Amino acid sequence: MDDDVVSIHSSHESGPEEIDRRAILEPVVQRVVDALGGYEGGAYRMGDEVSGCLRDLKKLWRKDDTDDERTVARIFWETRVLPNDLVPILLATAGKGLVEDKRAIACADLMTAMTWPIDMAEELQELDEELDKGTDYTQLMFSHLNYKAALLTPGVMQALFGIVLPPISKHAKERNERDGQIVNLVLHLIRNLIFIKDLPANMYLSADQAEYSSLQTRLVKALSETHTLDLLLTIAANTSNDPLFNASNTLVLEILYLLFRGVKPHLLAIDQSKQPTQNLHRLLVAEDKKKKDLARNASSRHSRFGTTVSVQLKPSKRSAAPDADTEDRNDSAHGSGHGSRPLVLHRQAAITRESGSVLDFAKRSKARKSNKIDELAREDNLSIEAKIVLQGFARESVDSSFNPFLRSLLKDIKSERPKIKEKDHLRLLYVTKWFLEFFLISRSNEKAVEGQRKWNLGLVAEVTDRGWIIWVLKRMRQAMEEKPKMWNELQAGIECLTQLLLLIDIMSSSVISDPQLNEAAAVLQQQLIYNGEVLDISLESLRSYKEGTQSLAYLNATVHLAYALLRMLERWGKENTGAVYVRKKKPGKRKKTTGQGLADEDGVPDVENEPDGDSEEEVVHETMFTFDAFEMKFANSEITKTLLTYLSRYRDFDSAEFMKRVVSLIHRQVVKAKAEGLYFNVSTLNLFKSILDDQKSLPKDQSSKDLVKLVNFILHRFFKALEEEPFLAVEAFFPKNRGHWKQYSSWEPERKGRHERETVEDTQFPPEVQVKKGYSWSEQIGIAIAALVEDRKTELVEWVKDILVLVIRQRNRIVEETDQKHKDEDTDLDDDEQKKLTPSADAISKFIDYLVPYISDEHAEAATKNSTLKLVFRLLKFTIYDEDGDELQWIVPAAIIPSELQSSLNVVDQFLQHPIDLDGKKASQLLSKKTRRRRRRRSPSNSDVELVDDDEPKRKRREKKKKEETQYKSAQFIEDSDAEYGDMEAFLEREKALRDKAAMAAAQSGKIGTMRAAGTKKRRRKGKDVEARKKGRVGNSENQPAGESSADENVLDSEDDILGSMRRSRSSSPSAPASRRAPRARPRPRPVPKRSAKQEISMDAVDEGDAGMSVGVRRTVKGRLVLSEDDEL
Repeated sequence: MDDDVVSIHSSHESGPEEIDRRAILEPVVQRVVDALGGYEGGAYRMGDEVSGCLRDLKKLWRKDDTDDERTVARIFWETRVLPNDLVPILLATAGKGLVEDKRAIACADLMTAMTWPIDMAEELQELDEELDKGTDYTQLMFSHLNYKAALLTPGVMQALFGIVLPPISKHAKERNERDGQIVNLVLHLIRNLIFIKDLPANMYLSADQAEYSSLQTRLVKALSETHTLDLLLTIAANTSNDPLFNASNTLVLEILYLLFRGVKPHLLAIDQSKQPTQNLHRLLVAEDKKKKDLARNASSRHSRFGTTVSVQLKPSKRSAAPDADTEDRNDSAHGSGHGSRPLVLHRQAAITRESGSVLDFAKRSKARKSNKIDELAREDNLSIEAKIVLQGFARESVDSSFNPFLRSLLKDIKSERPKIKEKDHLRLLYVTKWFLEFFLISRSNEKAVEGQRKWNLGLVAEVTDRGWIIWVLKRMRQAMEEKPKMWNELQAGIECLTQLLLLIDIMSSSVISDPQLNEAAAVLQQQLIYNGEVLDISLESLRSYKEGTQSLAYLNATVHLAYALLRMLERWGKENTGAVYVRKKKPGKRKKTTGQGLADEDGVPDVENEPDGDSEEEVVHETMFTFDAFEMKFANSEITKTLLTYLSRYRDFDSAEFMKRVVSLIHRQVVKAKAEGLYFNVSTLNLFKSILDDQKSLPKDQSSKDLVKLVNFILHRFFKALEEEPFLAVEAFFPKNRGHWKQYSSWEPERKGRHERETVEDTQFPPEVQVKKGYSWSEQIGIAIAALVEDRKTELVEWVKDILVLVIRQRNRIVEETDQKHKDEDTDLDDDEQKKLTPSADAISKFIDYLVPYISDEHAEAATKNSTLKLVFRLLKFTIYDEDGDELQWIVPAAIIPSELQSSLNVVDQFLQHPIDLDGKKASQLLSKKTRRRRRRRSPSNSDVELVDDDEPKRKRREKKKKEETQYKSAQFIEDSDAEYGDMEAFLEREKALRDKAAMAAAQSGKIGTMRAAGTKKRRRKGKDVEARKKGRVGNSENQPAGESSADENVLDSEDDILGSMRRSRSSSPSAPASRRAPRARPRPRPVPKRSAKQEISMDAVDEGDAGMSVGVRRTVKGRLVLSEDDEL
């Protein structure tokens, strides 16, 4: 405390000492006020020591910093220093052009302090129960109204605006700290005046009191006339360019929040000239409805005679004591009240209404907790002129300053500037929501002229930025995690998110012809769904509503968010039928430290005990998203309770849109989710009864008709379930939570079909990988190639290039021969010519699927088990021939034209020579595992049965099945016996002779004839593939007619350099002797057909005459292509 501040009393003093404080301060304040000046001849004349007196008043005002009673503020109000002295001094200085006069700035400083907002909630919490028992803030609140009225005197706002002009007119380098303080001071004074709330409009008040109910209208008009609103627009639009304006952006945000929270966006978006007519029509409709309700329940013309109704109670029950409105006529006849005693009602309503409800009139009504309307907004009594001013100001704000102003505020929030307060987050959310809603309504009311719209979507493009959406979701998550929860900020976030969803919905609609906007909307929808937080917030906000805890505006916001989100997801799901995933974050397990390291919650761990970078990463699980599954999550008892609370206010709905939203959500629960059992409660049925009773007074729109139909549907299901289960009459008195509603609903658990039951997780091959989200197709190939290079698998990349070159040349040759563009068959086409080749439909029809040849065991194993190589194959659009095989066989589809293959080859070659830049990360870190594929489980009894062609007649299938069954049954009676072999020793001698002959033949041919190089495991083929092989499209040359050759042979004859290197990499068989017949120079890759028992070479057929015949070594592993060196095999 300063030396010149005198402590009047201690904190332990009370009663008379407080009077002494006022007695000491009041004469001092009065003398200083008298020294300021006074009126002489109708004109105000300032005293000689005006500047000193203004400084003394500011020092005296600071005495209230430690005084809960605000003694100095009350004395200032009683002396009327602001209207009688400060306002005339301001007009005499700044009002006459002396805008830089220190006396004018001192007056503005005092005015700002005297009109500073009083936070009643905080002030009441700080009061002491004993010392401040008599504290009353009514006088202080009324003083603020008088101050606001005094400052709206003509010329005052113009003088305040003149004080601001000199600082902002200076160059940025010429300004000093005082200039920024002056601008900040005047903006705070404007904020204070807007914050002061007017008295509610009342036609029975006096003229002076009625003036205080229209101060906000006068203030808005004064701000417009003095160009103060233009100053606010200038500051908001240039916050990123001027440091002075940037320092005041939070203050401008608060001014916008206070200015627009008193009026709804839809009221400003419409034509204000038509609003009086619409208000009159609305009032007439409400009056007519009230008259009809009264007439429907009014008394008849016989009411002057009175009414007496006798109600007979059940004989078995004891009657209660009569109420004040009843008489007991038969008290003497029935003794002390046992048995049946009638109750006499003297109310005419008993004729048309239930007697029970008439008896309830005499009961004392239970006090209910009042519902808060809206804690964020308020209702300002603005005139049409003021609304027109605000409408123009809102339009200019959206057009010129919305995007830069939002960008600068978000930048300051992320930078954690000291000027950002906790309430600024709430204000930013509300202001953004307000302008978004105003923009969308204005756009919907606008008529496009020649395809051009004034309300372009680019005016609010900042809200679609990824950083903004992340910040909104972050604030909403923090609001829900706080204890206690910040319901007001959560409400602002929900409303802002709802308007964002509506904006994205418009961007993706068919009305928008710009493909870039449609694509941006699709990306935003995908990101919102994948993020998953929006889905969780919509569910949690509905579940967490408690009547009386949150406001009715919060209830409306949650219902609107759920309605908008479900509509967007339903429309998006119909347009996108592919697989969609939702991210589910789960915190990783904490590792317990040992030794001298800190525990999990003791603080910062030691450097040695810090986990690796991989272990610190957040665990993210991806689950498949389907709209039906998400819609089923709305079948929740807490959500149903919230919807019924919202529906119970159906009489207060002033728009058909409110009814439409709640009816749509209830319809999704009852009909689409088949959860009508959630509504089988007594309280719900009572609400439905009230709706049916009032259906004649409901609005004649479609939403009200749908409500009645939906209520009748639920009641029909209830009584139907009651017939099937009479115990439901008891269950109706208990809540239907924890899935109890399912037994009374038409909901059925998901039943897996026969094929789904027989599927098992495929663990035969390693899990496949994929590149993480956010990379283009070429970048994914670059990352996959970089992963192979990191794993020292460069030879696999070269093999991929060889495959692409081979297929490109093969298909270019077909195009050349078919289209007759080039006559010279031996001329190789360079890359430019290959790009220019455009195959005709005839040439494309001659393309066949190319089976990738495996020229070594390493290549076969890599194509089957190397997840990164398989990722490269998938990115190059290769497909798998048979996924059920023990070894995968890849195919280059015939649908890929040579130009696409050439583009893929260029991309692979580019990233092999110039690896992709990963910003210091490893390529393996950018890969994630995919969910394992599922395949059919084979029945053991049918494992050896070949697949039957789908085109085979059913009769043949039945005959074949019957034959197999006969063979199986006859095989049960076969007994093991050695009798058929005769003498065992003679049999063994013959077998030994056969083995000797085979060994001799193998020694002469240079090959081992008693064993094959690989097993001959049989492979089941599909019918179409078998027919294709029989026709000679894919297979051995034996299947082709004499004198003809396939397109593969024409191309492969010229591929010596490629296949030569492949053949050299795989030379598993020993070199043949010189006497052996020379093989052809160009081997051909061919698929090996499935070999039956009849086609296998029997070792018994080998005799001495065939010793000189060469036996080719052939790999017959399932799905494998081999290189045969014998043309005749």
